[in-house]
Amino acid sequence: MSQNPDSSDYAIAARGVRKIYAGTKKSPPKEALRGIDLMIPRGSIFGLLGPNGAGKSTFINILAGLVRKSEGAVSVWGFDIDKNPRQSRAAIGIVPQEINMDVFFTPKEALEIQAGLYGVARKNRRTMEILDALGLADKADAYVRQLSGGMKRRLLIAKAMVHSPPILVLDEPTAGVDIELRKQMWEYVLELHEAGVTIVLTTHYLEEAQELCDQIAIIHEGDVVACEPTEKLIASLDRKTLMVTPVAEIAAAPDLSPYQAELTADGRLAIPYQPSKAQVAEILEHVSAAGIGVKDLSTDEADLEDVFLELTYKTTKKTA
Repeated sequence: MSQNPDSSDYAIAARGVRKIYAGTKKSPPKEALRGIDLMIPRGSIFGLLGPNGAGKSTFINILAGLVRKSEGAVSVWGFDIDKNPRQSRAAIGIVPQEINMDVFFTPKEALEIQAGLYGVARKNRRTMEILDALGLADKADAYVRQLSGGMKRRLLIAKAMVHSPPILVLDEPTAGVDIELRKQMWEYVLELHEAGVTIVLTTHYLEEAQELCDQIAIIHEGDVVACEPTEKLIASLDRKTLMVTPVAEIAAAPDLSPYQAELTADGRLAIPYQPSKAQVAEILEHVSAAGIGVKDLSTDEADLEDVFLELTYKTTKKTA
């Protein structure tokens, strides 16, 4: 049993990972991952984002041992997935996107079976503790088929935690879940994180990723097109909008060359600018020169959705 010393600071370390799916008579081979490098720090909440078909699920399935990579090296909690498959799989709990479980078992039975598969001794099992933490204790003896969709999704998280893995991968965990349930799920996940569990999250709710993640990687068409701390990634877009509320109502947007101003429906002036190239004071000088008094002002900053669209759209145009 050997650990990779180069990967000791990382929960997951992937270098040059490629996956090529064999073609058929009707379709050519598909390169799902194009030699990606991903280093996920221990103790972080790491966002793995990308459009449908970008390669996220392929990467997660490689971590889980469900898909064999074509090239490259991957270690999980310092264990090489090829040399130490048992140890690497024991270090990770994966919550799949699809709800797949035997509906004729109870949640309690499902967790007991899962714990047995991971070799957890009966005296060390935390079945009721986990069910209680996820708000499922009162459903412990109900059949899974009687649970709501949200409860089944929580049960998936419970199953992933039976062996107390140091890494939890959540693949679209809140898809189709109402706001209240989503809040409950994240409270539990954040408790796990505070206890030292590394969280890897894929989600289409970009505001969720922006609020929760320390670092975010964006995968598009099998490539990692960005991997930065969340704040740095958003700042990299270098785009803000100055919102000016005039003292007196104006009929049309003035000429503020070289800046382009737009009059919004609520009577404010929206003035896009690049913080790296312009100062707010300079823009306000142009506003004053146009004879407009300023009653109030604010700035709208780029968010993760802007970054996501910018990066994936640019990449798509380059490869088109």
